[in-house]
Amino acid sequence: MAATEGGRQVANFGAGPAKLPRSVLLEAQKELVDYKGLGISVLEMSHRSSDFTKILNTTENLMRELLNIPDNYKVLFLQGGGSAQFSAVPLNLIGLKEARQADYVVTGGWSAKAAKEAEKYAKVNVVHPKLGAYTSIPDPSTWNLNPDASYVYYCANETVHGVEFDFVPDVKGAVLVCDMSSNFLSKPVDVSKFGVIFAGAQKNVGCAGVTVVIVREDLLGFALKECPVVLDYKTQAANGSLYNTPPCYSIYIMGLVLEWIKNNGGAAAMDKHSLIKSRMIYDIIDKSNGFYACPVERKSRSRMNVPFRIGSVKGDEALEKKFLEKAVELNMISLKGHRSVGGIRASLYNAVTVEDVQKLATFMRSFMQMHQS
Repeated sequence: MAATEGGRQVANFGAGPAKLPRSVLLEAQKELVDYKGLGISVLEMSHRSSDFTKILNTTENLMRELLNIPDNYKVLFLQGGGSAQFSAVPLNLIGLKEARQADYVVTGGWSAKAAKEAEKYAKVNVVHPKLGAYTSIPDPSTWNLNPDASYVYYCANETVHGVEFDFVPDVKGAVLVCDMSSNFLSKPVDVSKFGVIFAGAQKNVGCAGVTVVIVREDLLGFALKECPVVLDYKTQAANGSLYNTPPCYSIYIMGLVLEWIKNNGGAAAMDKHSLIKSRMIYDIIDKSNGFYACPVERKSRSRMNVPFRIGSVKGDEALEKKFLEKAVELNMISLKGHRSVGGIRASLYNAVTVEDVQKLATFMRSFMQMHQS
């Protein structure tokens, strides 16, 4: 549980910004006013100083170590969130081929937004028929990949709809781009299969404000002339993410979280915990005789975001309201589903503990016993 000293003990199931490890918060608190005896805070530190360079290098080195990032990839720390990358990806990569076309796999709200944004700069081909509902991942054998596409884009985990890829698509040697914002560093990943990976930090690896972009070196230098300079991967890589002032404090917090992940067994341990935590909740849903209903087909279910309705597949709003109110009374917060889909959503990112999830599971059981007709 996260809490202030002597304060309220709260289990935070927020979808992002999300729970941070308590030890990270305490470390940041301790160093806030006087960072390592320098007499200033990281919040006041020049991004050009040797002290900040150390923070930046430490963060990058931890990232490289935890994901085994090959040497021919650049790691960038940028601003603008995942949404800025919806524009940056086509602006940097669409020029790889003359046709200016891109393939998109659309499995939820975020990949849909990315595809819509890319249409400003490219001819977008959605590689499968439009889905009636975002509850599964279309079988890759049915995908219609365009050989003239500059890249193939997908979102590894859809935060709103709770759909997660449990495989890396085989795109026949094409440049593969992945938005990993909500499952980044929750499991090991073979970075060499990707041209670009990007992820907002505020779910599994830090606080809001910084977005990690991992880009293969041979993809630098193809940005359209209209590409804003701060979104140009080549410029940012050449300047070591210091073309302009980076989100210094967010990078510092990310460094602390990466250290915490390393000390707790790395990406493989995070994966193991994710499976334990998500199974706990899915098991209750599946054994509830329809009292709890998750719309996502089993093999596409997310380990990170568990969306469900209460009372029926469509949801009984009065019952859901009661569930959320009671959860808050029991110090479990941010369980409300995304405004576009309603219902309940439990986000189980790296910092959410098994104990937090056990507490939610116990509550779900007792709520069901009380209200199941």
